[in-house]
Amino acid sequence: MPFLRSAPLAGILCLLVGLAVFSVQDLVLKLLSSRYPLYQIMLMRGLVSFPLLLLMVRAEGGLHLLFTPGLPAMILRGVVMFVAYAAFYLALAALPLPTSVALYFSGPLFITLLSVLVLRERVGLVGWAAVLIGFAGVVVMVRPGSGIFDWASLLPVLSGLTYGVAMIAARKMGATESAGAMAFWGNAVFIVIAAGLALVFAGGSLGGDMHPSLSFLMRGWESAPLPDLGLMAATGVIAAIGLWLLTTAYRLAQASTVAPFEYTAMIWGVIWGWTIWGEWPDALGWLGIAAIIGAGLAMALARAAPRESGHAVEAPGSDPTSDR
Repeated sequence: MPFLRSAPLAGILCLLVGLAVFSVQDLVLKLLSSRYPLYQIMLMRGLVSFPLLLLMVRAEGGLHLLFTPGLPAMILRGVVMFVAYAAFYLALAALPLPTSVALYFSGPLFITLLSVLVLRERVGLVGWAAVLIGFAGVVVMVRPGSGIFDWASLLPVLSGLTYGVAMIAARKMGATESAGAMAFWGNAVFIVIAAGLALVFAGGSLGGDMHPSLSFLMRGWESAPLPDLGLMAATGVIAAIGLWLLTTAYRLAQASTVAPFEYTAMIWGVIWGWTIWGEWPDALGWLGIAAIIGAGLAMALARAAPRESGHAVEAPGSDPTSDR
């Protein structure tokens, strides 16, 4: 069967649902970050996701989709995805959830930049102005040089950059690789790296009094009661569904079309942070959030204008008349 063509509305819908799904994972990981190491949670997540992703690949066309000439590129993309998610999860251990999510929103800015440099998509003057405003909002959120600066605030920015690279790669590989295959190999990389970290840190010899993010990375393996094991396993189900949805979103539509809608995840970050931990951004925090979200909305409008005037440029190989 031919692979899915560009379908902007379907891509946006996949992204919105995927972000809502992943927001629950953020909540679970922050809840577990004070008791268990990151590699333990990610290993459980990956093992639970493994059979689910196999079923998704089979449903897309068969397991032969896993073994294509693009396999090395899919594995490399999985490494980049691991860096993106690990950096964000480590930030959750030290920062309020709304702050982590807001800083992670530098991702759509990087995606927009990369869509121009790599995919040759057009952004326009409004889009470039929005990118500058968005990055200004990131600086306000990070507050370099201030007394409240925490180096962990750089982790979501690193996550945003590497996530942007991974999603651009998904767009580039989407003409030949299935979303399920990319998600499967990404998950396989997660399992391998998490197992490697377990071999290094499981004994707990590097534990002790340290920064929350470092503790989340290096503390020893902990025995988990059944409820916590259930939460870890739930992240695997979430990851399988979420990875497939996000990968599909960037295969269906231009990166610069769907990227601005990443900002809707901020709603979930504020909701969970406020209802569970009572975390609420201060005035400068809200200023940074407003700048970042405003930049996203401006980019969305900048992308909509050329479409309405009939001058939209589709990615190579796409069919603007197709919804599938």
